[in-house]
Amino acid sequence: MTADTEPDRLAAAALPPLDAAEAGKLRHARIDRVARWALPAVVMIATIAGWQWYVDAYQVPHYILPGPDRVVAALLQDWPTLWPALLVTLQITLGALVIATIGGVGLAVLFAQSKWVEMSFFPYAVILQVTPVIVIAPLIFIYVPSKIVGLLICAWIVAFFPILSNTTLGLNSADHNLRNLFQLYGASRWQTLWHLRLPSALPYFLGGLKIAGGLSLIGAIVAEFVAGTGGLGSGLAFKILEASYRLNIPRMFAAIVLISLTGIVIFASLSILSHLMLRRWHESAIKRDG
Repeated sequence: MTADTEPDRLAAAALPPLDAAEAGKLRHARIDRVARWALPAVVMIATIAGWQWYVDAYQVPHYILPGPDRVVAALLQDWPTLWPALLVTLQITLGALVIATIGGVGLAVLFAQSKWVEMSFFPYAVILQVTPVIVIAPLIFIYVPSKIVGLLICAWIVAFFPILSNTTLGLNSADHNLRNLFQLYGASRWQTLWHLRLPSALPYFLGGLKIAGGLSLIGAIVAEFVAGTGGLGSGLAFKILEASYRLNIPRMFAAIVLISLTGIVIFASLSILSHLMLRRWHESAIKRDG
């Protein structure tokens, strides 16, 4: 009996303990989580420190390149002016994103129900996408009397296509074997759409939504540049133009920082939404062991 159990005992001794292996995996996962946030923070701190050193070492005039300290001071000092402008830009961005989402998903569903409709209208959606918004924005502001509506249309044009194309691709990517199974059991077209094709298209739609979130902000800023009108209803783009005319470069940088932070918040929010909706069933969001 001892001879039989001796090889098993030696083989077991050669293998690492299960607890040690699991502890190693947990340690690596913890390091990855910390590094995912720490490394970008270190790069950002180093970049800001190098920027400040360069401005101080070479005595760069603030009207050419302000240091981070001047940018922060301008952000705090001009906050009563920048905050209302940020709200205007955010209003245009979110409004365009909502309209693009409703219109893009609705049109994609219509395309999925009729190939003839898709072949008839999808090329025009492509034309709308590949035409630079800065080219057609002046025409929009000529024909649309309301500045807010014109800004919404410009931002919508930029954000619309990613949602439409991704959702259409997702609806057409449902497993054909499952579609045949639904047909075999007598499911209607709308039952197949609701129970099979829409869930299959959800990851594609959420991917397009994350792209459209940033593009709607870009579209709103570009449209504000083209509109070029000030007043109480002006956004951050006009504040940048106004600051450039006055050579108030720190305020320009402060407005740019606000735009960048807004884009980061939009992308992070949509990424969290995507993770919450996909984490229990889709491979792209399920955490795997490294």
